[in-house]
Amino acid sequence: MVISPVDLTLLEDQHSSGAYLKRDLQIVRGEGALLYDADGQRYIDCVGGQGAANLGHCHPAVVAAIQRQMADLMLCPELFHNPVRAHYQAALCHAANMPRVFLCNSGAEANEAALKIARLVTGRRNYVSTMRGFHGRTMGALSVTWEKTYREPFEPLIGEVRHVPYNNIDRLAEVVDDSVAAVIIEVVQGEGGVHPAQPGYLAAVQRLCHERGALLIVDEVQTGFGRTGSLFAHQQDAIQPDMLCLAKSIAGGLPMGAVLLGERIGTLPPASHGSTFGGNPVACAAGLAILDVLQTTNLVERARTLGDEVLAHFRAHLPTAVREVRGRGLMIGLELRGKVAPVLKALQARGVLALPAGAMVLRLLPPLVIDETDLWHAVHIIEEVLNDAV
Repeated sequence: MVISPVDLTLLEDQHSSGAYLKRDLQIVRGEGALLYDADGQRYIDCVGGQGAANLGHCHPAVVAAIQRQMADLMLCPELFHNPVRAHYQAALCHAANMPRVFLCNSGAEANEAALKIARLVTGRRNYVSTMRGFHGRTMGALSVTWEKTYREPFEPLIGEVRHVPYNNIDRLAEVVDDSVAAVIIEVVQGEGGVHPAQPGYLAAVQRLCHERGALLIVDEVQTGFGRTGSLFAHQQDAIQPDMLCLAKSIAGGLPMGAVLLGERIGTLPPASHGSTFGGNPVACAAGLAILDVLQTTNLVERARTLGDEVLAHFRAHLPTAVREVRGRGLMIGLELRGKVAPVLKALQARGVLALPAGAMVLRLLPPLVIDETDLWHAVHIIEEVLNDAV
């Protein structure tokens, strides 16, 4: 029986949880940085799977790796050794220059694990996070997330969490004491409005954590895997996290997350944490393919070059509707003078899909594989829509 796109949308709305505000658009196919709806309409994707599609949609190397692994073994919990997982763990640790890794299923799970590990290692109970920071929606990750509309319906959350202004080392120094297990921070605040760390800030945060016995958790769920013009964004700031949390583009669209563990963490006690699906062979095979592509092509360097060009273009041709342009690599935010929702709707009508970052920031996360012609076509459409919005 053939069901029309309209009926399929109604069917999904009937049975979906209601937790998502969905756009009036049914996506059925993707290739590279392009998406297609049920009517065959083409869209330039600047949503990028909310940052999970750095290699675009259905990258042939990733698809091939997944298909090969699914024919051999789809599930192998870490009760047993597995060669694909072993190779992936080694490759990821080498890429991040960190000795060990815990594999899980999402960014929230990665941050949740890091918060648990910080308590286990330090014996302390409290955390410091930043204003505008976003780290996930599970109870622990939500506790260190700033936005009150996300947190307040679920309080009381875990322990004491102190939120301080981002890029303000003096305020951080006021609150990191001998009760703080960890400071958790993003290199570029994504959901919070695309705010990059200022030069020297993250190095100062690292020094402060070391001096006061707290661990440094760097959340690169969105900035990892080439998004900002280096394999991991913190590498541009010359720091070494105690824990590095990854997800989104780690496995090309499959659910996967990871916590890289530094020398100050060591080896975790047996049974101190776990995950049934974490490190499953299919996700690890996809992860290996992702790393291989990023390490053997110029996509990471290209992301930095193209991002610099786009940021410079927007700053030089700043529409009246834009208050400020921010970003790093192909992670770009345009802070508007008005609401972003009507801009997103107008862009969709013209074949460009983009994200909000709060109520007044337009966020662009195009896949790193985006064709330059498509990227600049999207940039010009954005300019036209924002000029019309004045």
